[in-house]
Formats: sequence, structure tokens, C-alpha cells
Amino acid sequence: MSIQPVPAFEPPYLMAVFSNVRTPDDTGYGETSTRMHEIVSENPGFLGYESARDPGGLGITVAYFRDHDALTAWRRELEHQAAMRRGRDEWFESYTLHVASVERSHGFARNG
Repeated sequence: MSIQPVPAFEPPYLMAVFSNVRTPDDTGYGETSTRMHEIVSENPGFLGYESARDPGGLGITVAYFRDHDALTAWRRELEHQAAMRRGRDEWFESYTLHVASVERSHGFARNG
């Protein structure tokens, strides 16, 4: 299995860009992150996500949603709301969330 970016989708769709710096003690974060992926994957308008963390500690997750209804459903999901509260209380020193509409999308993959 190779690492691949989320494929290009036919626009328009939304992207939610979550940038964060975690606290030194992020106990429970990994398990909760895995659970959030399980839940969001059940959302029919969820298209995928990409996530990375640099050596200095800045993390960025970009999640893609078909429309505002799908993103709103994710924001209102009760377990996600609990995780967001825990993030503010325990896991994050700081974060920002940016939501944008994707107007153009294309991709490339080398074959072989």
C-alpha cells in the first residue's frame, strides 16, 4: 500500500483546515482521533482527509466535505463535540479552523 493524497473531486466542495499545536501531555488524543475518523467516515458527504505534523509541533489536518450540510452534520455530531471540548481543555495549546469552498481541483499520480 502506498501513501496517496486525497483524490481530486469535482468542485464545488468544502475543505476544513484545522491547524494546531498540542500540549505536551496529549494522553488519549490518539485514541480519540481514531474514533473521530471512524465517525466522520460514516458521514455520506465526507470525502476524505489529510494530516501532517512538523518536527516543531505544528499539525494541520485538511478534511473535505461535499457540501455545507455534511460539514454541519460533522460539527454537530455529539462525540465530535465532546472531543472538541476535550481538545480545548486538555490537548491544544492553540488552534485555528478555516473553512473554504474549493473551486478547482485536479491531481496527478505516477504509474508504476
